[in-house]
Amino acid sequence: MDALALWHHYQDWLYYHPDLDLYVDVSRMGLTQDVVRDLEPAFRRAFEQMQALEAGAIANPDEGRMVGHYWLRDADLAPTPEIRAEIRDGIAQVHRFSQYIHSGQIAPPQGGRFTDILSIGIGGSALGPQFVSAALAPVTPPWPFTFSIILIQRDLSGFLPKLAIACAPHWSSLFPSLGAPQKPAMVCWKRKPAISRQA
Repeated sequence: MDALALWHHYQDWLYYHPDLDLYVDVSRMGLTQDVVRDLEPAFRRAFEQMQALEAGAIANPDEGRMVGHYWLRDADLAPTPEIRAEIRDGIAQVHRFSQYIHSGQIAPPQGGRFTDILSIGIGGSALGPQFVSAALAPVTPPWPFTFSIILIQRDLSGFLPKLAIACAPHWSSLFPSLGAPQKPAMVCWKRKPAISRQA
């Protein structure tokens, strides 16, 4: 296509969703009206299945669970009054707990105030808090974040002895009830988010 033909093709295939104020350019994906027509039944099924999920259909039949992570952002989308109330109550409890920590109403047993945040995650579960802290925390946060990733011995048994040595200085403060890490079942890997990595 010459430049003018490409411009007209772009205009024909540029999609705009006014409610979301979102543009999607599919002009270079090789789509034709025939392809779109052939895909229509599959798209219709996908939208129907998505609507069913949003309405509370069971997405995990083994555990009988629904999938509604997005309900946490808008409880009105949840399918039942009970779920909506549980979400709102849970979010309110988190806000109250945060306010109590910041105000000093909840304080360390020895007195004073909390000064640091330690997030402990198993494997990839530490990534979510890390992403949020990197995206939303100010450049100089009021409290420093430290993230610890727990590695299970059966998965990395050959790697653990080396890491245990590096982790030993932090072990008793992080896991006082576990005693000294002679043959640890898990190892901590401390790191500051998006800045440096250190044992």
